[in-house]
Amino acid sequence: MTEETPGFEEKPDVPSGANPDDAEPKAASEKEAAPAGDATADAGLVAQLDQVRTALGERTADLQRLQAEYQNYRRRVERDRVAVKEVAVANLLTELLPVLDDIGRAREHGELLGGFKSVAESLETVAAKMGLMQFGKEGEPFDPTIHEALMHSYAPDVTETTCVAILQPGYRIGERTIRPARVAVAEPQPGAQTVKAEEAEERAADDKENGGPEEG
Repeated sequence: MTEETPGFEEKPDVPSGANPDDAEPKAASEKEAAPAGDATADAGLVAQLDQVRTALGERTADLQRLQAEYQNYRRRVERDRVAVKEVAVANLLTELLPVLDDIGRAREHGELLGGFKSVAESLETVAAKMGLMQFGKEGEPFDPTIHEALMHSYAPDVTETTCVAILQPGYRIGERTIRPARVAVAEPQPGAQTVKAEEAEERAADDKENGGPEEG
């Protein structure tokens, strides 16, 4: 039996020519290098997170831009649809204006009777529902944007250019005039304003001399 030598302690294998004490500094250097490696990994994660945030911001901006473009497109389509509808309605009603003129003349002459009256009134109702409005009245001031003067005269009883006769009514749809009212106009008599001004001055002078106008 082989006897073991008491107190014998095994040592790790050491390469030939190497100092056994070199193993301990190597282990210490590995422990010191570990925190540096963790810091590098954290920096890499932060850089990746920044890239993801940047990409997310760019995609969000792209989405917002596309949404704004889509909303603008919808508004343009709706505006164009309304404009096309208004033009189509205006064209249709413009073609019906001669018929409405005939109905108006028949009414003035008392010829709007029987079945013809019912049909005429139905047509006028439909035109009104589509937005057609008639305008032009005697005695209103002449407006060249909505009136077309076909006859001209002078009158002593008007103070401005006035529509004294409606030869053909005008029609509009909303704010859009599709036919101006054709009218006869009268202007103040030349010199009438001067005479009236002189008369007013004379009355004022008389009132002043008499101590003011008489009280009723």
